[in-house]
Amino acid sequence: MGSRIAAVAAATVLVLGTTAACGSGGGSSDSGSGTIHVLVYGDAANKVEKQLVETFNKTSKVKVVLDTIPGADYQQKLQTVINTSRAPDVFFNWGGGSIQPFVKAGLLLPLDDFIAKDPGLKDNFLPAVFNSAVVDGKPYGVPMRGTQPVLLFHNKQVLADAGLTPPKTWDELVAATKALKAKGITPIALGGGDQWPTLMWFEYLYDRIAGPELFQRALNGDKAAWASEDSRKALSTLKELVDAGAFGSNFDSVKFTDGGSPALVAKGKAAFELMGSWYYSTQQDANPDFAKSGLGYTGFPSVGGGKGDPAAVVGNTNNFYSVLKKTKYPEAAAAFLKLMYSDDFVKAQLAIGNLPTTTSTANFLDLSASPAYSKAQYELVKAAPSFQLSWDQAYPPSAMTPMHTAVQQFFDGRIDTDGFIKAMSALPTS
Repeated sequence: MGSRIAAVAAATVLVLGTTAACGSGGGSSDSGSGTIHVLVYGDAANKVEKQLVETFNKTSKVKVVLDTIPGADYQQKLQTVINTSRAPDVFFNWGGGSIQPFVKAGLLLPLDDFIAKDPGLKDNFLPAVFNSAVVDGKPYGVPMRGTQPVLLFHNKQVLADAGLTPPKTWDELVAATKALKAKGITPIALGGGDQWPTLMWFEYLYDRIAGPELFQRALNGDKAAWASEDSRKALSTLKELVDAGAFGSNFDSVKFTDGGSPALVAKGKAAFELMGSWYYSTQQDANPDFAKSGLGYTGFPSVGGGKGDPAAVVGNTNNFYSVLKKTKYPEAAAAFLKLMYSDDFVKAQLAIGNLPTTTSTANFLDLSASPAYSKAQYELVKAAPSFQLSWDQAYPPSAMTPMHTAVQQFFDGRIDTDGFIKAMSALPTS
């Protein structure tokens, strides 16, 4: 559960202030000895990053120093140091909106030259993932942990008892909702108190009904996108589900972060929950027997008449390493990034429950904590024609709070379709 929550918490920060563009550091040669600093988000996954640094330092004259900042402080401290002499050479981020202000300020190194010398820095990663760190047509990040698509999870026993199968279409989901409600079961668990779990329903319905283009237009500053016919259709479709009682009546007093919503599913009080792929490890920690035999998962249903591809996914594509323009050792940074598609990297990430997005990952899935789950997830991402980054990560950090507020108020009926469109149209896009 940590990756998503940490990502959300870390991004709730002040917008990056005005910064001056940095020089390239004179293009110093990498032939001598020296050090580059790699800054990462401090958490349990750091043991893999430490292992890779040790591997790199065995053969490189330029040594990597790994710096960590505890998760809750990461984004804020990064913004404090990134335009100072204490800035790292390489740093961890979420791609999308999380690096946009740094690109705008001229602080980051486009990776075109690295990729020209080593095409593997692009070609050895799943395209839908790699592309979420492309800003203004240029690549600024290399994937460095694991992917986190959003899946529709279910309690197998609850569905079986109700004579239901996992829904492949929206109409089937609506029908299942009515059948479950008639049996006194909350159809869909929702940690509405956290707000961001509610956002996932908007992300998928917009993608299924309008395709990924509508959100991309909005992100590019086209205010009319939110007022479009497809936007209104997505909102009315979602509102029908809410009004049908699919989420119960007190979802805003339930949270995912305190284990409330996953417990409803594990105990059979709710049938479904839409959540990121970390849900499996969440249930494994809290309800291991249920995770082992009672937890089912599918992709999000197709929507009849929608423009979106039913194989498309939303979620957090991955975390990324980006490089600062002023690094004195760009060649060493490029050599370090090559490790992110190595076999050792893939095996180490799988061993701690992450799902790397290299094209070679499929060769090692049997080493995962749950091979069947990892394989299903990997195939889902591999087959995805698009992978929409979570809206609150795709937009700049300053948009998060007003976005979450609008999402919650629409679900609560405190604002209508026009109110939601107005709120989303007012979000800052840069």
